[in-house]
Amino acid sequence: MDIESFRNYCIQKKGVTEELPFGPDNLVFKVMGKMFSIASLDEVPLRVNLKCDPERAIELREEYEENILPGYHMNKQHWNTLVLDGRLDPKLVLELINHSYELVVKSLPKKLQKELENL
Repeated sequence: MDIESFRNYCIQKKGVTEELPFGPDNLVFKVMGKMFSIASLDEVPLRVNLKCDPERAIELREEYEENILPGYHMNKQHWNTLVLDGRLDPKLVLELINHSYELVVKSLPKKLQKELENL
């Protein structure tokens, strides 16, 4: 998956914005102001950080040890770094984007969840 495909999938989700708060090389996707993904624009192959349930994060790292790593510069219990060099099934990548987005949505205050529903 390339950066354009990744970006297009993330940005079409309800309530998502994109920013460059950490400089021009790290594209951050947020839902209702809360981060669910970071894409490292200067990395080849593309590397992205996604939030993940802690137990599932460990399972994924064991199963895909070369392509799913503990989150770089993130809380390693809750974030994974995916190396998108073509070896991960694109369906899995999309599933993990959805999982990250949904985890963040569930953690939002009820007021923001309601706002998101009404967008």
